Amino acid sequence: MSAAAAETLLKAIQLSVSPVFLLAGIGAMMNVLSSRLSRSVDRARELTHRSQELDDDEQAEFKLIRQRIRLVIRAIGLLTLSILLISTVVGVIFLTVALQINLSMFVAPLFLAAMLMLTWAAVCFLREITIAAKQLQANFGPSETTSWGSDQSR
Repeated sequence: MSAAAAETLLKAIQLSVSPVFLLAGIGAMMNVLSSRLSRSVDRARELTHRSQELDDDEQAEFKLIRQRIRLVIRAIGLLTLSILLISTVVGVIFLTVALQINLSMFVAPLFLAAMLMLTWAAVCFLREITIAAKQLQANFGPSETTSWGSDQSR
């Protein structure tokens, strides 16, 4: 391998590394969402087994849990799409440098689409957290840990 080819390959790898850090962050977010999904599904199963005996509060809780599950599943799907798009961006960047062809017209739209999917997933996550916080407040009353406007400096 010539020095110029090695340098080109090194540049391709360097340009491809930045999006990989983004993939690691998305993976961490998916881990959190998977844990939340697991807990919600467990609670929904518990309520389903007693579906004939549920009082009004538990029926309302079950409805909110189903809504939370839908939001988490949607967020996981959007994050998966974002991962696929970012992986494609990495491949296109690598090909652009390695083959010395201009594929930049593909990189920007792919990256923008990935960021839109990531943003949409974050909105779903925020909505799920908001519903969970409201559930906590309904079940246990307002507290400093579940209130958005609490002053924790005291």
